[in-house]
Amino acid sequence: MVKNLLIMRFGNPLIDAGLNNKLVDNVQITFKEPFGTEGRGGYFDEFGIIRDIQQNHLSQVLSLLAMDRPKSFSAEDIRDQKVKVLKAVPAIKEEDVLIGQYTASGDKPGYKDDDTVPKDSNCPTYAALTLWVNNDRWKNVPFILKGGKGESRRWRRQRGPGRARGGR
Repeated sequence: MVKNLLIMRFGNPLIDAGLNNKLVDNVQITFKEPFGTEGRGGYFDEFGIIRDIQQNHLSQVLSLLAMDRPKSFSAEDIRDQKVKVLKAVPAIKEEDVLIGQYTASGDKPGYKDDDTVPKDSNCPTYAALTLWVNNDRWKNVPFILKGGKGESRRWRRQRGPGRARGGR
């Protein structure tokens, strides 16, 4: 689906015409992994879900959804439009962030049960961020980026809730 997003958007004028602040109340981009770190927690603990998923994969989808039609579909023109969107996103405020960490649930271990994870770790395994694209097309439309590991487990909220809607 993500690979075909540009074709879907710009190949169908009705879809592209509907993507704006007059017709869209909010945009939610969600990434769910049902499994935990599965012995890779030591690596994951260095980066957390925001650097692992949010800043690259989900930001990529946000930029593809929010960008204006490029002059052409060359890599450079697409990149220029994506950069334009990302430059229109102001710094994230603390009240626009919700983070959490999955805990044990039934026979499924929690994040800190992974032997490779420090027992005092506060590394987020779930994050919901509300971003705003300050341009004419998307003014006042929240983009809610949610991503998490261990989605089939219980969660312990660490910070929030602010405006990061759609959390647990």
